[in-house]
Amino acid sequence: LLAFSSFSYSNSSLPNNRHISVVGTAQLKAKPDMAVIHLEVESFKTKSADAKKDVDDRVNNFLDGLAKFKIDEDNVSASSISTQPNYSYSNNDKRELDGYTANRNLKVTLNDLKNLNAFMDFALSVQIDEIRNIELKASQADKLKDEVNALAVKNAKEKGSSLANAFDAKLGKIYSINSTSNNKRNRYGANSDI
Repeated sequence: LLAFSSFSYSNSSLPNNRHISVVGTAQLKAKPDMAVIHLEVESFKTKSADAKKDVDDRVNNFLDGLAKFKIDEDNVSASSISTQPNYSYSNNDKRELDGYTANRNLKVTLNDLKNLNAFMDFALSVQIDEIRNIELKASQADKLKDEVNALAVKNAKEKGSSLANAFDAKLGKIYSINSTSNNKRNRYGANSDI
């Protein structure tokens, strides 16, 4: 998990008197300690009710097994189920109903990364069709954001003081402060240092 922050002591409408504009930057690396996993369950059957029942059964089996990973209801969200007809076209361009697809998306927050592989194995074992995305996160993200912002402000102040000293000048009041970016990268398997 990488957090970046940048502050600019400027604005598009600058004061008429002498001024400088600086950009402070900071980067903070944090080891993730939790994951948000996005999953999908899908079923194709000749009857819409059968496709829905199949998805419901597999989702219920999945939910029943979450206790062993210490995942409570607050850490699970599920979309409403959707069903739709599937058609194909014959050689004479006649549309024919093939069956129905039922679909449901799930989002689970896993608070212990040591269980991530076991959790994914479990999800696939109860016929969850797809692990769509895994977001690695730090449980202290808000605190880390505040820290990186403070570091960016400190960096901007140091740059401003250095420039003022180079011109034998003193810094006056700050005219404006703009937060120009705040980016996070949460990637599973893409960072070698995580």
